[in-house]
Amino acid sequence: MNVDELVRESLREQAGEQRPLGPDFADQVLAGRRRRRARGFAAVAAATAAVVAVAVGVPLLDSGKDDGTRLASEMNRSDIIAHPDQTPPRDLIAAGDVALAAYFTYSTDKQTKDRGVLRRTYWLLDQETGKYVKAAKWSVLDVAPGMRTAAVLEDDLPAKRIGLLDLYTGKVERWIPVDRGVASVEFSEDGSKLLATTYDENPDLLYRADYDSDGDGKNNDWMPRYGETSRTGFYVVDVDSGETSWSRVSGVTDDMNVRQDFEFSDDATRVWAGLSTEPGIQYFDLRGNKAGPPAGEMYRRGSVVAGLSPDGKLVAGDFAGTDKTTASEILDARTGRRLHKVHGQQLLAWVDDKRLIAWDIEPGTNEFHNRLMLITIGSDKVVPLSGFRKGNDGAGGRWTPVFAER
Repeated sequence: MNVDELVRESLREQAGEQRPLGPDFADQVLAGRRRRRARGFAAVAAATAAVVAVAVGVPLLDSGKDDGTRLASEMNRSDIIAHPDQTPPRDLIAAGDVALAAYFTYSTDKQTKDRGVLRRTYWLLDQETGKYVKAAKWSVLDVAPGMRTAAVLEDDLPAKRIGLLDLYTGKVERWIPVDRGVASVEFSEDGSKLLATTYDENPDLLYRADYDSDGDGKNNDWMPRYGETSRTGFYVVDVDSGETSWSRVSGVTDDMNVRQDFEFSDDATRVWAGLSTEPGIQYFDLRGNKAGPPAGEMYRRGSVVAGLSPDGKLVAGDFAGTDKTTASEILDARTGRRLHKVHGQQLLAWVDDKRLIAWDIEPGTNEFHNRLMLITIGSDKVVPLSGFRKGNDGAGGRWTPVFAER
């Protein structure tokens, strides 16, 4: 399934339509992928978190109290924290150094008879209680390593400033102004940089289709205008200083979606964006020029959220199941050869070099009745982390995870 089809199917879902089996689409297309490659070493996680704490000027571990309060994200690091009876989750979900830092649902805000906007509603982890709490009306959000800071954009896109939100106090500690409107934000792996994609108009605009796109006999579906995108380039932001550098990426092609956000490579020396045709991914240098992938990313899949393993030796691959069973492949990052076949519809985040978090279903059930699972390479053992999502729109129970290193 190409990216155009993923977008189309995701929007049909808002009308409650059941769709053919395929990878989860919301992370991939609609919100700017939350590509948190989990590092399995506490020292690395602590170091990157410390960078973020210095950068935004807020304490990482000290709550400002003397009552011994511990942050929820710092608790039980070596344990699996699962709530298989909760969907959407109410309490902290985590495995090793990776946690569900937030999740979101989406809906259509119908502004006129024929025009609307795709809206996201976020629930963020409350660091004191370990529960997920409905956030202010941010349009897009990403969580930094250490889970003390989030980058946020205000409700109306494209936004002219980026907020750095203290996840302990719930207050925006600093605003970073930008000259060109941005509609996505993503932290680099070490939390020292932000990547923000620029657009001339809101990439989440929807229009009532003038045809029956889902076969229900009604022209009541909301879709983007395919083949039209106002993407102009990207900012790289130094989190510490707030300095910004904008690069134009020219050229709009038929293999782009209306929202086609840029993402950092693992070493933040490149950015990339997905394509709806082969090779499915295009890299650029930090000046906006087309470039080859960095070492180790030759076989990264643009539609697979998990990306590279912490040691850089493996890369999460495509869906490798059948119409009766779910599975995904794990590739050799150097050669692209399949090394393993594991459980899971869609690989979302690496916990360590052997374990991943994935969406998966119960055999024989609806393909969109899926839940978060912890899977292990070389083992048939799976651990349910959340309850099952329902098979229709956000109001009906579908939610999309945002992972971060804790």
